[in-house]
Amino acid sequence: MTVDETSDDAAAPAADGLVSADPVRWPQDVGSVARRLEAILLMIDEPHSLVSLAAAVNAPVAAARAALQALVADYDGESDGPRRGFELREVGGGWRLYVREDYDPLVAEFLGGQAPSRLSQAALETLAVIAYKQPVTRGQVAQIRAVNVDSVVRTLVSRGLITEVGQDAETGAILYGTSDALLEHLGINSLDDLPHISPLLDDGSRGFDEAFR
Repeated sequence: MTVDETSDDAAAPAADGLVSADPVRWPQDVGSVARRLEAILLMIDEPHSLVSLAAAVNAPVAAARAALQALVADYDGESDGPRRGFELREVGGGWRLYVREDYDPLVAEFLGGQAPSRLSQAALETLAVIAYKQPVTRGQVAQIRAVNVDSVVRTLVSRGLITEVGQDAETGAILYGTSDALLEHLGINSLDDLPHISPLLDDGSRGFDEAFR
C-alpha cells in the first residue's frame, strides 16, 4: 500500500516540519478541512506535501486531498466566487499559495516601492564612514573598519544611500559618497548638519593591524 492509501481513514503522521493540530476531533467535512488548510497555507513560505498538510490539520489524507482540490477550484473561480489574484499549486510534490502569474509585474512593482528593511549594524557603520570620509574607496573603508565591506557597499548602493562619485587618481578605484536620498532619510539639508565626529575616525592609512591597536 502507498502512504496515501494507508492514511485515508486516519489523520496522517506529522511530516515536513509541520506539527499536527491539537488532537481534538476536528470536523472532517471538506469545508472544515479546507478552512483549516487555508490557515496553514497562509503561513508557510515553502511547499509542503499532502501528508504533511493533512497531519497539520489533523485530517485523513483523503479529506485533505479533497479539500485542496476544492480550494484550487474556489481560487480559480470555478465556484460561485470570483477568480482570485492568487492560486494554490502543487509544485515539486508540495502545496503552496502563489501569486497568480498575471499579477507578477504588479506585485514586483509594489514590493520594489516599499520602504527597505532596517540596515544591519555593519551597514550603518560603513555608511557612517563613507558619510564622514567621502569621497572614499572601498579599500579605505575596509581599512578603517578592519573588515571586508564589499557586500555591504553593494547593499548601500542598491538602497540608493551611496553612489559612485569618481575614481581615485592613483589607483583607479571607485570613489563613493552619500546620495541626496540619505539626506532625506536623515532629515537634514546637507552633510554639514552631521555631528562633528569626523576627526575621531581613523583615515585608514595605517591598515588593518595598526588602525585597531
